[in-house]
Amino acid sequence: MNERRRLTGVVISDKMEKTVVVQISRTYRHPLYRKVVHAKNKVYAHDELGCAIGDEVRIVESQPISRTKRWVVEAILNRDEAAAAPIAEGDLE
Repeated sequence: MNERRRLTGVVISDKMEKTVVVQISRTYRHPLYRKVVHAKNKVYAHDELGCAIGDEVRIVESQPISRTKRWVVEAILNRDEAAAAPIAEGDLE
């Protein structure tokens, strides 16, 4: 295994070709005020696996692919079945 950073997040956009936007959420306690802080960060990741919105993915850092992409989708950990299911004709009513 190499020493590249690996993070887990949720895909929030897949509108680009071979690129997804992944939201990384982390929770930590503030060092001075001792209050629980919820922080979110969005990163662009290169996607060859065909991720969809709502999928939980593991991303790994890589060399710069474009101006904004520095991450690659390594694995899809959990697929969002509700978003992946096609809408049937009878469900529209």
